[in-house]
Amino acid sequence: MPGSELASLSKICILGGGTAGWMTASALSNKYKGLELDICLVESESIGTVGVGEATLPHIRFFNQTLGIDEADFMKSTQATFKLGIEFCDWGQKGDHYIHPFGDYGIALDDAEGVEFYQLWLRLKEHGKVSRLDDYSFPIVAAEAGRFKIPDSDASKIGSNFGYAYQFDSSLYAKFLRRFSENNGVKRIEGKVVDTSLDAETGHVTRITLDNGQELEAELFVDCSGFRGVLIEQALETGYDDWSHWLPCNRAVAVPCEAKGPLLPYTRATARTAGWQWRIPLQHRTGNGHVYWNEFISDDEAIQQLLDTLEGPALAEPNQLFFKTGRRKKFWNKNVVCIGLSGGFLEPLESTSIHLIQEGITSLIELLPDTDFNPLDADEYNERMGLNFERVRDFLLLHYIATQRDDSEMWRYFQNMTLPDSLQEKLNAWNTRGYVIKYEHGVFLPPSWVAVMMGQNLMPKGYDPRADGFDIDKLNRDLLDVKTKTAQAVRKTPKQTDFLAQYGAASNSSPLTAS
Repeated sequence: MPGSELASLSKICILGGGTAGWMTASALSNKYKGLELDICLVESESIGTVGVGEATLPHIRFFNQTLGIDEADFMKSTQATFKLGIEFCDWGQKGDHYIHPFGDYGIALDDAEGVEFYQLWLRLKEHGKVSRLDDYSFPIVAAEAGRFKIPDSDASKIGSNFGYAYQFDSSLYAKFLRRFSENNGVKRIEGKVVDTSLDAETGHVTRITLDNGQELEAELFVDCSGFRGVLIEQALETGYDDWSHWLPCNRAVAVPCEAKGPLLPYTRATARTAGWQWRIPLQHRTGNGHVYWNEFISDDEAIQQLLDTLEGPALAEPNQLFFKTGRRKKFWNKNVVCIGLSGGFLEPLESTSIHLIQEGITSLIELLPDTDFNPLDADEYNERMGLNFERVRDFLLLHYIATQRDDSEMWRYFQNMTLPDSLQEKLNAWNTRGYVIKYEHGVFLPPSWVAVMMGQNLMPKGYDPRADGFDIDKLNRDLLDVKTKTAQAVRKTPKQTDFLAQYGAASNSSPLTAS
């Protein structure tokens, strides 16, 4: 049991700060507060963090709630905005755009008898009686109007069946969680690791030596050292599964700019000829980045393409990042658990980086070992995290292969790709009658798959045959009623800027301007 296991584990050392390190520290110190567990975090001010991941998934709300964090205070401290989904531009074809919402389409009709709303929509579509599926989604219509509200607690109402996430400054979030962690007793130690000692018999890390000569011992080490993987890779040589043949984009450049126009409650991802570009609106600035494959565009061209499309003056010099998509062969090896970029990297197309950190932390708490380190705990952890990474990989790859674009070398590359079996299985089930296979593990639920496949013009050949049992005229009236009520509910919803002020989440600082 977790309690008895914890009694024999006395010291945990987290290597690396940033979002991954301080999320880990805050969660562990909150869960085991008051117990005899010493938690320290080692980081160096001279080692920068990646810090460009500013968009999140709804699950982070529950992470913050578990810590007892006040939502409005957190948002003020991190310059956060609300996020109802992600807008994808030019992915199916140039000129196309759709929003992947954090919520389901429509509402459960009284006589639907378990038939999904989108399946009923597909049947009506054959009769030419429906508008776009997006019109039946409250979060999509609200996002397009720049409006936001907290979901209604009455499940029968329009505006109840959706979630929301945040767009925030990740460096400010790390500082916010550092204060939280230190208040819970986490000890921060300044320094760089210059040596790692391993037990000759077990191969476990016994201690790390810092550049100031300080030696730190622990029973469990959590590696949050980023791409370097100081413990999981440099010390333990765990190995890496390279997924760049499926997700070949290998570089990114990020730059913030002055915010212009209304404050929109969604992230935007715009497809380019050799990658894609993100736009993330915060209260004080707009985050931008260009993820690309350097085989088909030079670094200088990628940077210039990003700078040419900024909505306002740049606030900093472009920050260049290099990566290889994939995952560590083991996320838990010996007595080291890697969380964050040390465990793997999947491009931020669906804002999954922080979610994968959260999954790693949650599973670590559930499987926290005793000093014997039962290998079954590590096996279970590795199985869970492996599935989480693989299913995010499949969902990201879906965006690249569910397309009609063939206007550049990159897009033609994806047209001739052999897909992972797990993704091909999902596509086969969808193409026949619009069925989405459900998983126990994996962050993206069926509505997310529906959003991307339909949004990128991947329409199934048929639909759930049970939909044929509904009277077509009544079905038409029911869906028209849902669309009308959705539009009415959105009109009563405040603009995001107004809601932030009413909620007490608006930052007191002025928006940043270029010097």
